[in-house]
Amino acid sequence: MEETQRQKKIASVLQQDLVEVLQKAATQGGLKGIIISVTKVRVTVDLSNAKVYLSIFPNDKAKELLKGIQSNKHLIRHELAQRTKNQLRRMPELEFYIDDTLEYIDNIERSLKGKDNPIEDPNLLDKRKKS
Repeated sequence: MEETQRQKKIASVLQQDLVEVLQKAATQGGLKGIIISVTKVRVTVDLSNAKVYLSIFPNDKAKELLKGIQSNKHLIRHELAQRTKNQLRRMPELEFYIDDTLEYIDNIERSLKGKDNPIEDPNLLDKRKKS
């Protein structure tokens, strides 16, 4: 089912404000050299839930940062509600996920350039996990 215009608009507003909130929190928390980007926000039809996909660089700190973000999601939601109070009546519940698309593409490129070509032997690539 395709997203409605309202879902797209809310997702866009949330994405822009989430980037600012997360980067501000990272710099205030003393995290140097870490880039957090919001790659996609998907809002449910009833506008009550939002899935937020994050890309975190460097990758080795992604799981640790995701746990910190998930434990503080109520504070993040409150900050977003303050920023969007003139645009949204209700703030959707937020669920955060790691977007591993870039890592997956990088693995494919490295495999294609290397001696073990996954096109010739499909067993060389890991299966993607749905989350």
